[in-house]
Amino acid sequence: MSLGKFIKDPNAKLDYTVDWSSYLGSDTIDSVEWVVPDGITMESQEETESVATIWLSGGTAGTDYDVVCRITTVGGRIDDRTIVIKVREQ
Repeated sequence: MSLGKFIKDPNAKLDYTVDWSSYLGSDTIDSVEWVVPDGITMESQEETESVATIWLSGGTAGTDYDVVCRITTVGGRIDDRTIVIKVREQ
């Protein structure tokens, strides 16, 4: 499932958040794995019981990157959400 498209300058370092609260119900996030393609850099990540955040830098202008947020919940569910990072000179 794609959550949306975001435009990022290749020189920017920005955060992107996936809010899982409506999906989780009473369950909570146990762990988060970000799948980041070559060409764009994951600087850091953080999560709460219902929100996952990634910090990205770099990327090649004119390139779109599918970045996947994969969670495992305390209840044992595993699911993915994809955000598209469109790197453009701004």
